[in-house]
Amino acid sequence: MHRIFIAEDDSVIADAVKNYLEGWGYEVRCAEDFRNIIGEFSEFAPHLVLMDIGLPFYNGFYWCAEIRKVSEVPVVFLSSASDNMNIIMAMDMGGDDFIPKPFDLTVLLAKIKAILRRTYDFGNAPETIEHNGAILNISDASMTYGGEKLELTKNEYRILLTLMENKGKVVSREELMNRLWETDCYVDENTLTVNVSRLRKKLERYGLEDFIVTKAGMGYIIG
Repeated sequence: MHRIFIAEDDSVIADAVKNYLEGWGYEVRCAEDFRNIIGEFSEFAPHLVLMDIGLPFYNGFYWCAEIRKVSEVPVVFLSSASDNMNIIMAMDMGGDDFIPKPFDLTVLLAKIKAILRRTYDFGNAPETIEHNGAILNISDASMTYGGEKLELTKNEYRILLTLMENKGKVVSREELMNRLWETDCYVDENTLTVNVSRLRKKLERYGLEDFIVTKAGMGYIIG
């Protein structure tokens, strides 16, 4: 379970983010003593920090610099002051991303998942994932089946990767859309449906029929 530390003095925002992320299985703690952010950070030892800029006593830039003295943990800035100067300052002080307020919680979640995956899972990622003779090649984002290689688009690869990582489980449409958002392009319900439909047809041309099964009202599962 990944731990996320929230340094946000607006209790409404902090509690909303905390409750939402806990619903996705994260362990979350909100800062309580804004004079001692580094102490609470060190005690909790989080995998990721969500940092507001406009904090009491010392701003988020100061605390990010203090964190960087002891840790390389990812720091994501949250701020309504989203002008270029603040964004540049956030990156210069060691921040990993900048999300302007107000933000959508689902977009925040997608960003967090992407950063955690890049930071902690990259070194342990498998080179291939296999299911019923179909092999997804992580290195070049392609699929091999029956001795033939299928070239995949970025979205097709993301869909297959998510489904094959969750073999035996139904993956919700929301989770798939969050995964596709990591490509930095917004994906809505209709776009997801079109992408899945095109991918199914491509797989069928290579003999992979019913490889992606729809579970009505739930999502998709690898067949």
